[in-house]
Amino acid sequence: MAWMTYVSHWFEQDDWYEGLQRANMSQVRQVGLLAAGCQPWNKDVCAASGDRFAYCATLAIYIYQLDHRYNEFKLHSIMSEHKKTITAISWCPHNPDLFASGSTDNLLIIWNVAEQKAIAKLDSAKGMPASLCWCWNADDAVAFASHRGPLFIWTISGPDNGVTVHREAQNFLSDICIFRWHAQKKGKVVFGHIDGSLSIFQPGNKNQKHVLRPESLEGTDEEDPVTALEWDPLSTDYLLVANMHYGIRLVDSESLYCITTFNFPSAVASVQCLAWVPSAPGMFITGDSQVGVLRIWNVSRTTPIDNFKLKKTGFHCLHVLNSPPRKKFLIQSPNKNHYTSSTSEAVPPPGLTQNQAFSLPPGHAVCCFLDGGVGLYDLGARKWDFLRDLGHVETIFDCKFKPDDPNLLATASFDGTIKVWDINTLTAVYTSPGNEGVIYSLSWAPGGLNCIAGATSRNGAFIWDVHKGKIIQRFNEHGKNGIFCIAWSHKDSKRIATCSGDGFCIIRTIDGKVLHRYKHPAAVFGCDWSQNNKNMIATGCEDKNVRIYYAATSSDQPLKVFSGHTAKVFHVKWSPLREGILCSGSDDGSVRIWDYTQDVCISILNGHSAPVRGLMWNTEIPYLLISGSWDYTIKVWDTREGTCLDTVCDHGADVYGLTCHPSRPFTVASCSRDSTVRLWSLTSLITPLQINVVADRSWEEIIGNTDHALEQGTPPLLCGKVSRDIKQEIEKLTGNPRAKKLRWFSECLSPPGGSDNLWNLVAVIKGQDDSLLPQNYCKGIMHLKHLIKFKTSEAQELTTVKMSKFGGGIGAPTKEERLKEAAEIHLRLGQIQRYCELMVELGEWDKALSIAPGVSVKYWKNLMQRRADQLIQEDKDDVIPYCIAIGDVKKLVNFFMSRGQLKEALLVAQAACEGNMQTLHPSASKGASNSDDVYKEDFNELLYKVSKELAEWYFQDGRAVLAACCHLAVDNIEVQHFKLVYDCNTLKCVMVFERKISFSFYYMNRNLAADLLLMIPDSELHLVKLCAFYPGCTEEINDLHKKCKLPTVEECLQLAEAAHADGNVFETIKYYLLSQEPEKALPIGLDFVKEYISSSDWTLDSIYPALDLLSYIRTEKLIMHACTEARNELLILCGYIGALLAIRRQYQSIVPALYEYTSQLLKRRVVSVPLKLEHLSEELDAWRACTQFSNQSEDSSYTPPSDSQRTVYATLLKRLKEEPLAGIIGPDYVTGSNLPSHSDIHISCFTGLKIQGPVYFLEDGKSAISLNDALMWAKVNPFSPLGTGIRLNPF
Repeated sequence: MAWMTYVSHWFEQDDWYEGLQRANMSQVRQVGLLAAGCQPWNKDVCAASGDRFAYCATLAIYIYQLDHRYNEFKLHSIMSEHKKTITAISWCPHNPDLFASGSTDNLLIIWNVAEQKAIAKLDSAKGMPASLCWCWNADDAVAFASHRGPLFIWTISGPDNGVTVHREAQNFLSDICIFRWHAQKKGKVVFGHIDGSLSIFQPGNKNQKHVLRPESLEGTDEEDPVTALEWDPLSTDYLLVANMHYGIRLVDSESLYCITTFNFPSAVASVQCLAWVPSAPGMFITGDSQVGVLRIWNVSRTTPIDNFKLKKTGFHCLHVLNSPPRKKFLIQSPNKNHYTSSTSEAVPPPGLTQNQAFSLPPGHAVCCFLDGGVGLYDLGARKWDFLRDLGHVETIFDCKFKPDDPNLLATASFDGTIKVWDINTLTAVYTSPGNEGVIYSLSWAPGGLNCIAGATSRNGAFIWDVHKGKIIQRFNEHGKNGIFCIAWSHKDSKRIATCSGDGFCIIRTIDGKVLHRYKHPAAVFGCDWSQNNKNMIATGCEDKNVRIYYAATSSDQPLKVFSGHTAKVFHVKWSPLREGILCSGSDDGSVRIWDYTQDVCISILNGHSAPVRGLMWNTEIPYLLISGSWDYTIKVWDTREGTCLDTVCDHGADVYGLTCHPSRPFTVASCSRDSTVRLWSLTSLITPLQINVVADRSWEEIIGNTDHALEQGTPPLLCGKVSRDIKQEIEKLTGNPRAKKLRWFSECLSPPGGSDNLWNLVAVIKGQDDSLLPQNYCKGIMHLKHLIKFKTSEAQELTTVKMSKFGGGIGAPTKEERLKEAAEIHLRLGQIQRYCELMVELGEWDKALSIAPGVSVKYWKNLMQRRADQLIQEDKDDVIPYCIAIGDVKKLVNFFMSRGQLKEALLVAQAACEGNMQTLHPSASKGASNSDDVYKEDFNELLYKVSKELAEWYFQDGRAVLAACCHLAVDNIEVQHFKLVYDCNTLKCVMVFERKISFSFYYMNRNLAADLLLMIPDSELHLVKLCAFYPGCTEEINDLHKKCKLPTVEECLQLAEAAHADGNVFETIKYYLLSQEPEKALPIGLDFVKEYISSSDWTLDSIYPALDLLSYIRTEKLIMHACTEARNELLILCGYIGALLAIRRQYQSIVPALYEYTSQLLKRRVVSVPLKLEHLSEELDAWRACTQFSNQSEDSSYTPPSDSQRTVYATLLKRLKEEPLAGIIGPDYVTGSNLPSHSDIHISCFTGLKIQGPVYFLEDGKSAISLNDALMWAKVNPFSPLGTGIRLNPF
């Protein structure tokens, strides 16, 4: 219905083709996200429900969800409508899609995770919600309390909606730390107080206020705050309480009696978080607040059962959820119980030994640490399922790339740390020692000095030696005044400038000697060294002026003062390419560009609605400027005309820092008050440049001088040092340097994420010597001929090997002792098989397997298989040696794949292919020597299966280049190409192998497109389409025909008439389209298609070539009034055939829209086509029923398709047949489409739902669909979804 609503008015208009405008696509794509860490200030800042968990940064809530296919947690959404610090979150116990949050500005929000939006808000005047919790006795009520109380109940909906006060929970003598509702006993709630006491309220019982203080505090005024409270899930009265100093107690809330006080191994250990383990009665876990030690407890013991250190920093909060659903590897066997012996048939199969069952309960703990780290820990397997370490927990004020390494990015934050990130893996690799207070700015030392200078709010400035991990210098010339900017000289590594609230910009040497003190009339917020003159520095001041100083003289007076801003100036930036040009950003919302040489403002860029903070010039395109603002946006400017090329709204708060690296000038990093760092690609701005590189055009069309590039209308030209260096290196090469040229420009112009890896694999395939491969080659996706070699080398470097042993029982029951005694008797009697079976029943597999060969090798193998099956069912890594020992490679590979460990599966499959796995199969007779070949063929098939799955994982994650690398690694060149085509990266996909062409070629410059097509083998049909679609005059068309080696338009008309006389429909269509009368092709082609469809045995492949060729008729011919009926028929047939193509290529998201599009046209246009609305409806219903039924899990309730629907679907599949190009099967994903966005919500006119990722606007400028859907639509139906006859071009 959503589709029908959006398009119905289009079909009712007669002038639908007038006033059309081209779609606007975003010029900036998000390609990376460094998520914030968990805040360490408030208590209830993590929560979980089902297969989701959430944690709070300062201003945003991060939702992670389990990806069932790959068995890993991925960032699902970011909720960020709070403008002040979030104080608590709570998940609804009745609805897994809802959770609540509160913040210090007294705001409460109810969120719907599935819809990714706030569904209710309460701007409360009742005080800050320091703690909140869903009411367990009501579906739609949330309780919250400030530190002083009372407890408020917010009923969200219904007749009683509004806020009420709990009748008893008020007038407390001590502040509230935390409160918890009881999950089973209706209305029962407990409060923990600052003084260490508890208050318990229960309907129908006497209220108990400020009871159960720790014994050591009785009779004193000392305070020992309650840090954690949790009701026993199996009791109505028992309660776990943690005090900051006293420790943990189990108390009875009815008798007000302390049942147990738990003792820590060390007196210095303290706990601020605890959680019950629902899957293990009586068991709970705690996290130490000093160091990251997780302790496992049982209420029957006063000391921990087990302790293990997870991190160096202490825990902040814990939450335990039941094990999330996993894809289990099911063992098909006719014998239901492998573990039953003849002596004891009633004994169940043992899952774990007593020690393991006691100390390692099943379940997963969400762990949040004081350094902002967040993880999901598998208690049973004792390993991280997910760990997001070292994220910033507060506003990030600045970010800078390391001058000699484009992969390292440093960030400075309000949380007092500087962190250095690897942007390829999006992980922190270094963090500054200690806490420096608020850090406003940072600056890398030039060259390879590996030092960072930082500026703080009250503690002066410092230099951090990154590799040594310590502060090596401090500067205190500004006293306690805040230093807002620090800048290390680009040209002189001995000079550092700082500017401060005291009104001074100070230039000093790195050893602390002051060289200049430039006095300003007010606070100085920004400074920047000129990259063209090492002694020139600019400052931005609170007095609204920009000043220029010359550091080579002794004068402390400015050379120039620029006035014009109407509010304080914050940052200033010199252009790296235009000498004397600088820009300034101000609180007046404008960016001004100044010419120092002419002493004038040459441009004013207006567009931001709040103060401007981030500023960045592009290092290759001299007119490209990027700004970030407190209005949450990033704007890209063409300073030649002062126009805004694009506005990005994905940050959820003020944007502070912007940076790029000269070696990768079109990848930009930004940082924000939302505590995230985001990476952006600007390559869409330079598409003509990329095409010129691909087409091997002259250097003048790629690299130019600054003056020429600044001329109005000049296409983008590279003017920076990096591009000039590439040109110089290429000109030094002998022979054909084209491959080197493509690689170097690809690595320069493309964002991070696989480009180096791709070109390394290309070099391997082309036969490059292994010794020339870079050192980091083994860290990426390797060619499979190297996989075993490099992994073996890696293993040889290891000095220790850790192995887990299967331990014995603790406190074994009497029955177990009897079975052991019986087993020993059997062994002494020589009844080895009986002994083994009893050992298996006891869970002592090692003993059984060690003696099993005494029975027979066949029995030992059988026992090994049983053990492997059991370990797989228990999801234990211990299964690996068992599968390898018996040579069951397929089982092991499937096990790894079921857990999402695709790289492990790939390694095992390749090892088997290379003969490293000894398969145990029955001995063949002397004449049957082909068994090894059969096994090798099976292993090859397994290898390709794993490689394909790994590629699909990367592809669905929006990383098409790495998906292509997976196919390249197994020499699957054709499939890798299509992955790159899906990524819409022409530079990479066309020039790596030059096998297929991108759909976007038909929209290029005609000569350039022809040049590219002529470089590709068997491109005649593509040349025909190019010429047919070209809308020039006859002379221009003939010139293009000549270039493409095609007849003139006059000759084409004669050839068309001759082909028509001979009955050759395809040739007739082709030559009419190339002639001066292309409209004559319409009736011939349409009659041919309609005649085929009228028959009962037609197939898609029999009509698609003709219809596809027919769709390239020029638009101005198609929309002529004389062609109205033919046009309508063409649109309908293209829509229907497009729907069939979408089914064949598995473009599930657009199939219903294509059927609806065809039906609407069929209803509203006067046509004569052999299609009926009832037939279209039947096909769509059959497709839905059959495809959805095949995707249902076994335990879900779903009505299977009817017999008639199965028949219709079978007929449909018979017509479709198999897609000849396997690489294009499956939905398209554009890089970055999986990343959550804060931008304005756009609703898809296909689905009626919010669009995730890049948006594509249709020709009316209002209707929107996702770019993913637009790409798929254009590949199966070239015409717009609005039925206008205009071709869709999302490429």
